[in-house]
Amino acid sequence: MTENTKPIDMSQGFTITRMLDAPRDLVWRAWTEPDEMARWFHPRGATTPREEVHVDLRVGGRYGYVMVADGTGERVSTGGTYLEIDEPGRLVFTWGHPDAAADASPVITLTFADLGAKTEMTFRLQGAPGQAGDGFMHDGWTSALDVLAEYAVDAAPA
Repeated sequence: MTENTKPIDMSQGFTITRMLDAPRDLVWRAWTEPDEMARWFHPRGATTPREEVHVDLRVGGRYGYVMVADGTGERVSTGGTYLEIDEPGRLVFTWGHPDAAADASPVITLTFADLGAKTEMTFRLQGAPGQAGDGFMHDGWTSALDVLAEYAVDAAPA
């Protein structure tokens, strides 16, 4: 099997919970609309050009985006397939190399608890190791979710 088709160990993973200062519908759009995703879907030190984000939001639909490192211009393509869509409370999708088979990609499960002007978001990644301080998977997502939290504050109604 090639690297992009080898099944992964779904017992590995991590969970990050965030309280976001934005209503649930705004947080949902941040994860599902290309214009909004381009504003935050990257860790600090990178950008996501809007023209490099595509979304086919339906079960079985694919999404993809490119992160560009600010200092070096290095480009990282990422994508996956939507597995479950329960707007606005739950979103499940694969995440990884755009050409990877679904069973060879980590799975991200997002839940969004409606708390009025705030949203409790639970981010669960299964199929890849990660822990705080790893300098890679966990830390990259922690940084991206920090950018999301800042985006949510800026985008939320006053």
